Amino acid sequence: MTEPRLKPASIAAHAAGAKDAAAAGVVPGISVSTTYLRGPDYALQRPDNIYGRDENDTVRQAEEVLRQLEGAAATRLFPSGMAAVAALARTVPRDGRIIVQSGIYYGVTHFLRQFCARRDLKLDEVEASDIDAVRHACAAPADLLWIEVPSNPWLRMVDIAAAAEAARGAGAALAVDATAATPVLMRPLEMGADFVMHSATKAINGHSDVLAGVLSCADPDSAMWQAVLADRHDAGAILGPFEAWLLMRGMRTLPLRLERMCQNAQHLAGWLAAQDAVEAVYYPGLADHPGHAVAARQMQGGFGYLMSFLVHGGHAAAARVAGRLSLIQRATSLGGVESLIEHRHVIEPQSGIPENLLRFAVGIEDVRDLIADLEQALAAP
Repeated sequence: MTEPRLKPASIAAHAAGAKDAAAAGVVPGISVSTTYLRGPDYALQRPDNIYGRDENDTVRQAEEVLRQLEGAAATRLFPSGMAAVAALARTVPRDGRIIVQSGIYYGVTHFLRQFCARRDLKLDEVEASDIDAVRHACAAPADLLWIEVPSNPWLRMVDIAAAAEAARGAGAALAVDATAATPVLMRPLEMGADFVMHSATKAINGHSDVLAGVLSCADPDSAMWQAVLADRHDAGAILGPFEAWLLMRGMRTLPLRLERMCQNAQHLAGWLAAQDAVEAVYYPGLADHPGHAVAARQMQGGFGYLMSFLVHGGHAAAARVAGRLSLIQRATSLGGVESLIEHRHVIEPQSGIPENLLRFAVGIEDVRDLIADLEQALAAP
């Protein structure tokens, strides 16, 4: 892979050069056709367009923006982040082995547990922020090592280059879920990862109105990537053109949004850490975070928009704080322009999340307003 000619802000603002050629418009158009014309000799008028299930110009344009931002050899969009996860998991052969980081987004953990049980695959869960534990897990052959950096909701950091080296020793591909970083803040393929996945529903889209996933690779000729392409085509795990267009529109402001969100999050993490009502703050931008040095080395332009914090007083206190917020909205998800709070234990009690943990996805609001909202919510009843 080579460094893109333009910087991320320029790639995003210009949608990687996409234009509306038919209208000579500066905004890319939407191609909604599901099928394509053939000539009198029945030859395709465009050989690259046969049927809309896997071939659409708008989807390709959005993929190209992401490919350039990621510094990837190839990129494909999916109808959700979990669809991208599933497509990669299905490339692992029967009797194969997957190593997955513990304490990550529980949807992935739950899926892999069920998937591996159905497929007779061996699954090992490892605390990947401990790179020695990763090396130990990779002492035996494996097919896939899956990590999430930074992790959700614990914000743990993993040394991607060291994990890639360990994966190679096991004969495994390294896949990184970088949703909480986006390709603007971190590019795992340049650190040795084979695949990088994002829930594009989150900050890549940034407006809480598109469900999408994206998978990029370092080697488009690898057997795993070719299997992903076949799986997407044959199983029909595709993104619609309107969703791709909305995603592309959202990406045009991605670097600008990330700059503001990271600034807000850094300020808020420090403020929360100083509050008597807060037991702990998990944010890699804090100097006392266990993964701060790794984050500083791997992330550029900020430490992300996601954090979690523990409220003194257990479940009832955390629920009270969440319930008293007015500007910060109570909702699942992250990465939108609006700040969201989630009482994670209520959503996934089976995941082992502490009852007093609040996950905080910071948006682009004025940080003074966010502090005022948190201050009144954290105040003693």
